[in-house]
Amino acid sequence: MKTIHKYGLELSGDPVALALKEGSRVVRCEYIVAEKRVCLWVEVPLKVDIPETTSTFCVVRSGEPIADSYQYVDTAVDPFGPEAYHVFQLTQEQPGDSADASRSWIHAA
Repeated sequence: MKTIHKYGLELSGDPVALALKEGSRVVRCEYIVAEKRVCLWVEVPLKVDIPETTSTFCVVRSGEPIADSYQYVDTAVDPFGPEAYHVFQLTQEQPGDSADASRSWIHAA
């Protein structure tokens, strides 16, 4: 069995570490106007014996530089503003990211 959980990401560009079970995958990304943040919906296996891994994501606005090693996930657009927010998954720790990436976030129910 599996389910889908919602996770909020910061618009500041700070990396956010999520504790996800192996085999999890992002299925949707959207800017939520009422929350003023980008959210990810992640399909997660429900088997209890599946180990967790840490996946780190960051939000980048159009035109901002990003590391070559970051992998594009999806784009969320503010429907009432001129902003587009691009979500990237960090594939390897970058210098200076370790302190910010150590924050683990719990999914929003």
